[in-house]
Amino acid sequence: MSELTYPLARQRPFDPPDELAELRQQAPIHRMTYADGHQGWLVTGYAAARAVLADPRFSNRPERMHPPIPARLDLTKEMREQFRVPPGFFLRMDAPEHTRFRKLLTGQFTVRRMKQLEPRIEEITGACLDRMAASGKPVDLVQAFALPIPSLVICELLGVPYEDRDQFQNDTKVLVNLETKAVDAIAAMQRVSAYLYGLIQRKRAKPDDDLLGGLVESGELNDEELTGVAFLLLVAGHETTANMLGLGTYALLTNPDQLALMRDDPSTVDNGVEELLRYLTIIHLGPVRNALADVEIEGRLIKEGETVTISLGAVNRDPERFPGGDHLDVTRPAGSHLTFGHGIHQCLGQQLARVEMRIGYPALLRRFPGLRLAVPPEEVPMRSDMSIYGVHSLPVTW
Repeated sequence: MSELTYPLARQRPFDPPDELAELRQQAPIHRMTYADGHQGWLVTGYAAARAVLADPRFSNRPERMHPPIPARLDLTKEMREQFRVPPGFFLRMDAPEHTRFRKLLTGQFTVRRMKQLEPRIEEITGACLDRMAASGKPVDLVQAFALPIPSLVICELLGVPYEDRDQFQNDTKVLVNLETKAVDAIAAMQRVSAYLYGLIQRKRAKPDDDLLGGLVESGELNDEELTGVAFLLLVAGHETTANMLGLGTYALLTNPDQLALMRDDPSTVDNGVEELLRYLTIIHLGPVRNALADVEIEGRLIKEGETVTISLGAVNRDPERFPGGDHLDVTRPAGSHLTFGHGIHQCLGQQLARVEMRIGYPALLRRFPGLRLAVPPEEVPMRSDMSIYGVHSLPVTW
């Protein structure tokens, strides 16, 4: 029986656990013991990760999965029924069910559509920076900058009233906290779902010119499916980019030469955003898949029913794909990092996230050229307890 369990403890704030790098040096895929005793697999190599994510013989349905860490092990059978994937939450579906929802939304998140949003995102960013300057220093950059920008953007895009943000932001924190008790996670999920279901009802009575309003008018989805779609887009649309803006700024503040390039040389911004996405890899647990058939990956036979966990942090530092990848280099040519996933589940909103970061980082650094941490680096509280990594807060001054 394998003694390997999923490593989560980091020795340094921007690097995945050292154990993952050691494992990757040995082999790209390893036997691993899951929290419920299941003997599954851990992937640490880039090529193996791409192969798993691209192969339709691996399922993303949660009822097939075994938990890589003890979170949610306190779920009873009754709770599991309550905690099931809501209709419309297509991230946790396989084709063809997944395909149906994805097709409805792909056109909303194209590069062209995101380009059209740039002026509004620049306006939102500028307003946040104005408020930050007026508030006086020091400030928590998460609350002043990193969280409000993607939250306001996704609220406007979907048609969710921004004044309701405290409710869904607080419940999202509960859902992504790895230490949340099952009963509390279920309650948070139910609160978000009930809020969005009510919003869908209001849009059905009086459609708006926004993404959810358009889906309501299309008649393609019922109210439960619309609620699940809204849940996924709302949570993913603010939680991930907010943590990239916060953690990315922290990384730049502790690498002043890289910060200067992002601030002063516009030609580095696009590659710099990709490099921060690769180097930081805020999804530090998963993705997780389950084999629908026997599949051979990198010479290892993964049997039907076995669960595979991919460590994106290890994969995005694989020296065979990213030489010198343990160092932040914003001039590095953009490589095919897997932070947004790969295959049919590749992040739908990745272009929106890119636009928010391409606008956000340079605007912040140019507006506050003296930006610096207001506390010693070791005092910045890290989100090691969350499924999406980042900083809980980032005290800064200038």
